[in-house]
Amino acid sequence: MSYRNDFGYGSFGMVFRPTPMVKRLLIANSAVFAITLLVPQRLVIDWLAFQPARIIFRPWAPLTYMFVHGGLYHLFFNMLMLFFFGRPIEEKWGEREFLKFYLICGLGGALLSFLFLPSSIVGASAAVYGVMLAFAMNWPRAPIYVFGIFPVEARFLVAFMAAVAFLSAAGSAGNSGVAHLAHLGGLIAGWIYLKADWRVWSFMKRAPRTEPRTPRLAMVPRKKSGEDAFKAAGRRNAKADNVLLDKVDKVLDKISAEGMSALTPDELQLLDEVSRKHKAN
Repeated sequence: MSYRNDFGYGSFGMVFRPTPMVKRLLIANSAVFAITLLVPQRLVIDWLAFQPARIIFRPWAPLTYMFVHGGLYHLFFNMLMLFFFGRPIEEKWGEREFLKFYLICGLGGALLSFLFLPSSIVGASAAVYGVMLAFAMNWPRAPIYVFGIFPVEARFLVAFMAAVAFLSAAGSAGNSGVAHLAHLGGLIAGWIYLKADWRVWSFMKRAPRTEPRTPRLAMVPRKKSGEDAFKAAGRRNAKADNVLLDKVDKVLDKISAEGMSALTPDELQLLDEVSRKHKAN
C-alpha cells in the first residue's frame, strides 16, 4: 500500500523508516505476539485481553488488549496500517501527541465493547482505525493505492471502512469473531477528539497571556549601570514574548476559523515551542 499527498507530489508510503513512536508500537505489539508463541496463548489472553465481565479483576486490560493479537494475519494487518498511516501523523503532531491519540482511540474501542459486547476483545484495530481516520481528516484527498494498484481517496476509504464496521457491529453482535464494535469505538473516539481540538485547549491552558502588551517607546541611549542593563534585558525579553504571543494569537485565530488540520508544520512547531517554554516556567 502506498499513498501520495494532497498535491500529488511525493510519496508518503515509500519511506520505509518508521517514526520513533510508531517504531516502539510495532516492537511492543510484535514482542507480545512472540510471547504468545512461547507460552500458552490462553494464558496471555486471559491476563491481557479486555473482558468486560472481568474488568474489576483485570483493570489494566483496557490498555493491554491493544497489544495482544489472535494470529499472525491479525498482527500483520494492524501493524501494516499503523506503519503507513501512523508515520505522517506522528511527523505532524509529535511523539507524545500521537501516542496519546493512539491510546485514546484504543480506549474508545474498549468502552464501546464494554457497553454492548459481552465477549473479550484483543488487537490494536481500534487504535489503528483512529489513526486512519486522523490521516483521512488531515489529507482527505490523498490517493491510497489498495493492493498497490487501485487508487482510492483517503476520505472514501475510511468512510467505507467505518460503514463496514457499523453494519457488521449491528448485524453480527460479536458472533463473527471480529471486534467490529471496537473498530467503531476507535473511530468514534478519534473523531470526537479531533473535532473537539483538545490539543488547542490544553495549549491555551498552559500558555495564558500573563501581562498586557507594552507599546514601543523611543528611548534616548545612555550608559547603563548593571541594574539598568538588567532591567533593559528584562524589557527586551518581555517585548520578545509579546511578539511571540502575537504570532500565537494569529495561529489560534486560524484554528478557530479553519480547524487544527489547516495549520502548517511551522505553525505547529510554534505552538509546541511556546507550550514547552511556558510549561518549563
